[in-house]
Amino acid sequence: MALLHQFRMEKGSVTYRSFLQSDTKANTVHNRIVISEFGTLALPDPCKNVFQRFMSKFKFLIVTDNTSVNYVKYKGDYYVSIETNFMNKVDIETLEKIEKVDWSQFIAVNGATAHPHSDPDGTAYNMGNSYGPHGSCYNIIWVPPEKVDLGDTIHGAQVICSIASAESLKSSYYHSFGMTKTYIIFIEQPLKMNLWKIGTSKIRGKAISDGISWEPQYNTRFHVVNKHTGQLLPGRYCSKPFVTFHQINAFEDQGCVVIDLCCQDNGRSIEVYQLNLREAGKGLDQVYNSVATSYPRRFVVPLHVSLNAPEGGNLSPLSYSSASAVKQADGKIWYTYENLHPEDLEKEVGVEFPQINYGQFSGKKYRFFYGCGFRHLVGSLINVDMMNKTLRVWREDGFYPSEPVFVPVPGTSEEDGGIILSVVITPNQHKSNFLLVLDVKNFEELGQAEVPMQMPYGFHGTFIAT
Repeated sequence: MALLHQFRMEKGSVTYRSFLQSDTKANTVHNRIVISEFGTLALPDPCKNVFQRFMSKFKFLIVTDNTSVNYVKYKGDYYVSIETNFMNKVDIETLEKIEKVDWSQFIAVNGATAHPHSDPDGTAYNMGNSYGPHGSCYNIIWVPPEKVDLGDTIHGAQVICSIASAESLKSSYYHSFGMTKTYIIFIEQPLKMNLWKIGTSKIRGKAISDGISWEPQYNTRFHVVNKHTGQLLPGRYCSKPFVTFHQINAFEDQGCVVIDLCCQDNGRSIEVYQLNLREAGKGLDQVYNSVATSYPRRFVVPLHVSLNAPEGGNLSPLSYSSASAVKQADGKIWYTYENLHPEDLEKEVGVEFPQINYGQFSGKKYRFFYGCGFRHLVGSLINVDMMNKTLRVWREDGFYPSEPVFVPVPGTSEEDGGIILSVVITPNQHKSNFLLVLDVKNFEELGQAEVPMQMPYGFHGTFIAT
C-alpha cells in the first residue's frame, strides 16, 4: 500500500512523518486482498458460501487508488499518482488526502502515467490509454497551468493527440515519455498488454500482470507529436526491440530530437512482480539475477526526412553522437543507439530511476544525470558525466538508496550546482534508515538524518522549497 514519507528540513533540523490513506487500506482491515493490485488478485470472502464466492469472480474489477508511484503537480497542487485513472490530491504539509480525482471524469482515458512533464509556466502534459470497439489509442493529455475556480483539480484537461496502437488488441505498456520544448516523444515498445487477458483476469483467477508479456517479434516504434499543434510527425520510425520504463531527458538540436532513455534488451523484467522476495542466500541471488539490466542510451530522431532522402546513409547531422538514423528500402527510418555510459557502469549492474536538474535543464542539451545502480536490486547511487563518459558512485554495504532527488543551489545556473537527497533503508535491525545528503559535484556525503524506525522502500519523490 502507498505510504507517503516526508522529511522536513528547517533551521538545521530534520523531522520525519509518514501517512497512509487510500481505499486499499481495506486489504489490511480484512487481513486479505479485497482490492486487486498489479501483481496480486483480490480473494473471495471466505465467509461466503461456495456459490457466492464463485459469482464474485464475475463482478467488475475494482480499480485501485493505491497511488504508490510518484508525487505529481497540476495547477500548483500536489497529487500522489499511479497508472490507473485515480490520483489522490494531498495536503503537502500534513500528507492527508484531500480528494480522490478520476481522470475519466474529465477526459476519455482509462488511466494516465505517474510521470507527467511540465513547462516553465506550469502547463502540464501526460499520456493515457483509451480502449474502444475499434482497439486502443495512446492519448497525449494537456492540462492548463492555472485554476479557473478555487476547487479546480484537472478541470480543462484535453486530449490533444490520439495515436492508434499498432496492434488493436495488444497495446504497449509504457511508464513514461519524453518531452522537448516543442515535441512529445512516445516509445511504443513490444511489452504488450493483452486486453482480453486483462479484462478476464478476475474470472481466470489471475493478476493483471498476467496479461502483460514481452513479445520481441515486434520492433520498437517512435512517435513524435508537436505538443503545440497536436500534429503527429508522419513516417515510420523503428529500432530493434527494447523496453524502457524511464526517460532521462530529451532536447532539440540541428533539426533533430535527441532522447535519452534507460533501456533493457529483455522485457521480461515485468515478471519481477511474481518473484518471491522473501528468499535468502542462493534463492535471493536467483531473484537478483532474473531482473533485466538497464543501461542509458541515446537515440537521434531527425524531424524532417525528405521522401527523396537516400537509402542506407545516416540522416543524423550530430557529430557528437554515434547514434544513427538510416532510411530503409521500405521507407522506414531505422534507429541505432549510442551508449551513454562508461564500462564502469557494468560493475553497478546498470542504472535506473534517472534524475536530472529538471527545473533548469529539462528539454535542453545537458551533461549529467543521476540514478540508482542495480547491483543486488538497488545498491548504489550514481552520477554519470555523459560528455566524459565517467561516473561517481556512492555505496554503503547493507543499505539500499531510493531514487536520487536533485535540489539546486539557489541562484546558481550550473547544471551540477546542487545536492542529492535519497532515502536509504536497511533490513539490519541494529542500524537506522536515514536521509542521505550528497554534494552533486564530487558525490561525497554531506550528512545523514537517521530515522530510528522501519520504513518500506519507495520509488519516486520530489523536493518542495518552502
